[in-house]
Amino acid sequence: MKLSFGPFLGATVSLCLLSACAEHVDSTELDSAEAAAETDAEAALEAAVDEQPFEVWAIDQSDTNGLTYGGTVYIYDGQALSTGSGVTPAVAEVIDLGDDTASLCFEQTGANPVRPHMLFFNATHTHAVLSFVASGHVVIFDAATRAPVACFRASQGADGARQAHAAVPAPDDSYILVANQNGKLLERISTDYATGTFAWDPGAKLNLATCVAPSGDPCQFPGIRPDNAPICPIIDQAGAYGFITLRGGGLFVVDPAATPIQIVGEYDVGAVHGNGCGGVEAGGAMFINSGGGTAANLDQFDVYRFPLTGYAPTNPVNTPPPQVVFTDGSADRDAHGMLLTKRGRTIWVLDRIQGVAEVFNVNTNAHVATIDLKGPLSSDPAPDLMDLSPSGNRIFVTLRGPTPLSGDPHASVGTTPGVGVVQVTRGGKRGKLKRITPITNIDAGGVQRADPHAIRVRLL
Repeated sequence: MKLSFGPFLGATVSLCLLSACAEHVDSTELDSAEAAAETDAEAALEAAVDEQPFEVWAIDQSDTNGLTYGGTVYIYDGQALSTGSGVTPAVAEVIDLGDDTASLCFEQTGANPVRPHMLFFNATHTHAVLSFVASGHVVIFDAATRAPVACFRASQGADGARQAHAAVPAPDDSYILVANQNGKLLERISTDYATGTFAWDPGAKLNLATCVAPSGDPCQFPGIRPDNAPICPIIDQAGAYGFITLRGGGLFVVDPAATPIQIVGEYDVGAVHGNGCGGVEAGGAMFINSGGGTAANLDQFDVYRFPLTGYAPTNPVNTPPPQVVFTDGSADRDAHGMLLTKRGRTIWVLDRIQGVAEVFNVNTNAHVATIDLKGPLSSDPAPDLMDLSPSGNRIFVTLRGPTPLSGDPHASVGTTPGVGVVQVTRGGKRGKLKRITPITNIDAGGVQRADPHAIRVRLL
């Protein structure tokens, strides 16, 4: 393995257009005592060091330079990345996915891996799971040694297509749930990280293009769920439910451990809009977003709140109903990455087009603030995905490049490809982009190809 070193309908609807929200902070969110205490704490924040060591893994989904496959993993020391300000490089351990990873995938699947896209760690952070959206590969890494230990390729599905948009480990580490996007399949890999045993579970497969939902409606059908390409599976902490966002709108709730995977809740396009790729569990609920970024739905910003109980195949459609926390279908909006802040009080949802994070109160659903990430460090950061430092005082976010490889270009084009470091204050209600560490991949023609996407914090 080659390593080198070099420089992520219900009750209350809150509608808020960006122009009305840009400077808004709900004054009820902060009483004077809390604000004073947190302001005092900010003075020492820059000198604070996270007690638990950690790494930040960021993925550049552009091809390995000179190849038509591969990509790059950048691994940063978390504490070193957390300090400093401005546009400054940070030393990273670099894994060339066109090297050992590609060799393993070609050996085990007969094809090279293309476009690394989403990254997750298993529950104990001993292994990383990386999905390649263009070629449909899922690679499992030993996180400590950085070595790829298994490579799988998603099945051919609708019209012979296959992709692996996201591959999400189960909370109990017993399987990986794979969203085979253009193949319109949900698939599953059985996992035993302790013994290093990994295998496809062929009996688990659910075909979202041809199946029949519990209501008797086709799973995919115009006006109901017109395009059932699964985008992001979000599994609740108990492992009971998987919330499956769909490219064309609608949503399925599934029992991800059943064989085959079983639909236990079905939602149509009128209840849930398309292109969701953010989900966090908080306050006894699952928050899910929908966004823009595809030709069929360029502009959208929604946040939904789903309950964590009450799902059954015998339920009517759109039951139990989600609450609409926030909705804005105006031009140039695109909800994408989502994160729960350290104290569990607020949720951040990124907008790649506007370069902002919208902040919501977990308990009340209230819109708390719009945090603008644009400024002297970047006029167009295009923030994509994010993760939180162990102390909660920093958010690490991938910033897209000028030649995006996924998401409609109008949503994903950015001017400063790299990892952004956001200082978090006031219990998650405020933040500021403090540092960008650039990621670059210049091709033979002088074009900047770097396009960071996935990012995760690994606890050590």
